Amino acid sequence: MIELIFATNNENKVREIRQALPGGFAIISLKEAGILKEIPEPHPTLEANATEKSTVIYQLTGKNCFSEDSGLETEALNGAPGVLSARFAGGEPEYASNTEKLLALLKDQENRKARFKTVISVIINGKEELFEGLCSGTIAPEPRGNNGFGYDPVFIPEGSSKTFGQMTLEEKQEFSHRKKAVKKLVVYLTSLVDS
Repeated sequence: MIELIFATNNENKVREIRQALPGGFAIISLKEAGILKEIPEPHPTLEANATEKSTVIYQLTGKNCFSEDSGLETEALNGAPGVLSARFAGGEPEYASNTEKLLALLKDQENRKARFKTVISVIINGKEELFEGLCSGTIAPEPRGNNGFGYDPVFIPEGSSKTFGQMTLEEKQEFSHRKKAVKKLVVYLTSLVDS
């Protein structure tokens, strides 16, 4: 069994990653590890923020760990909200106001192309690796569905007519940027076990 501390306080992300991982891996959330620290995300890229979070936890615990940072990038807004996705409306992370701001900015835009991007930083025995997952799609004109979190109710992945908010977790995993990054993480971890 490979144990990894997941450097997040977001229970939705913990649930998604646990569901995406095969057997043989145990994910320990920060809460379960007794770590109450809020890790800052001060950097201008998802990659740097993911590295910041995993590095902080590795230095704190000395245990194998990983983190991820995800963002929604829209073509018409030059990649915004991007790294600022969680705090797009300003202040503390608030899903509804972030989504409202995004829809207001895209109101008169014909180009509604967007993509979700996840970057995972894993540190095993002091060595870091980065993995990326992408999911392209479009932004719906209004929220649909109550499942998922964040921008899920307005994001329609390529190959579907449903928003992530209208999908079960199992349906979402067929498209998920996070699942794609996790798959790469699993290949890497498995290679370490097999070597």
